[in-house]
Amino acid sequence: MSRMDRYKQIHDNAKPIEDKKGFNPRKEKVRQQEETFQQQNQSNSHIEGPNYSNSKDKKPKKPRKKKRFSWPKRIALLLLFIIGLSVVFFFKGKTYAENDTSLPKESVETFNGVKSANGAKNILIVGSDTRGEDAGRADTIMVLQLNGPSKKPKLISFMRDTFVDIPGVGANKINAAYAYGGADLVRQTLAENFNLDCKYYAKVDFQSFERIVDSLFPSGVKIDAEKDINLDGVDIAKGEQKMDGHTLLQYARFRMDEEGDFGRVRRQQQVMSAVMGQLKNPLTVVRMPESLGRLVGYMSTDVPTSFMVMNGPSLLLKGSGGVERLAIPVEDSWSYGESDYAGSVLQIDLEMNRSAIQNFLNQ
Repeated sequence: MSRMDRYKQIHDNAKPIEDKKGFNPRKEKVRQQEETFQQQNQSNSHIEGPNYSNSKDKKPKKPRKKKRFSWPKRIALLLLFIIGLSVVFFFKGKTYAENDTSLPKESVETFNGVKSANGAKNILIVGSDTRGEDAGRADTIMVLQLNGPSKKPKLISFMRDTFVDIPGVGANKINAAYAYGGADLVRQTLAENFNLDCKYYAKVDFQSFERIVDSLFPSGVKIDAEKDINLDGVDIAKGEQKMDGHTLLQYARFRMDEEGDFGRVRRQQQVMSAVMGQLKNPLTVVRMPESLGRLVGYMSTDVPTSFMVMNGPSLLLKGSGGVERLAIPVEDSWSYGESDYAGSVLQIDLEMNRSAIQNFLNQ
């Protein structure tokens, strides 16, 4: 820029505002007011406080709602809590039983279980007496089916004097199979004679039975005794009463009358019905996880805990009325006999009893 141009620019800037081309005093005043207002807004933007410039345009904000769990979520959480608590008490009871030094330690036997042809996982239940001349023999032999075709719990009882062929041993009473080869030989005997397969086993001796009953029912099991009974110094009067574990065991074992083993099997099933029926008592349900743990701890069994958890509740809910029963041998399929080495036995029609078992389990 030349010196003349600079002088000209200085001269123009020095002219009054009114001499500038297109000057409008009113517009200039409005412009100055707008600039002043903007400067004030910029200076106030750094100061905290309410802004009322757009208060008419903005709607008041609604308070945030607190997140609440829906009822399905609440129920699911409650169920998880109950399951977790049940597991804790189950293992508490199991540990208690396993550490009970007043009873002999039960070890798990080798059991080559086989799933039934109808897909069920039958459980062989063996009650053993470790005392006297029958020590080692099975006093009770039952098969429990929980997940068969009908989805109903079914219980089969076998008379201990039933004369059958024991694999590798020969003809003998069915309860001798346990003394010769444990639970697995009983399984083989049932499979060979009755085409009845068992997947798992559970064996309990008399003392353990008493502890289990007393744990489940501290005030006793309510049962209607069908007759006056005396066994091993225990007197039981006819009629309805509550029995502790020891008394209930003597009632179930008694067979010193004209009915013999048939009467005993009927009383054993009566005891099972009474126990299952009273499992639905609310107080019993509360104690159930720990008592079930003690049951497993006192028994010798290979039944998985997962199987018990899956099938136990259904058995509990159905109670005694939901369990169907069968006694072997069935009516008109047996006769009394004598053996030189086994004594009094029950001679049975095997084919008739096989058919009865298959019809019972598959119907």
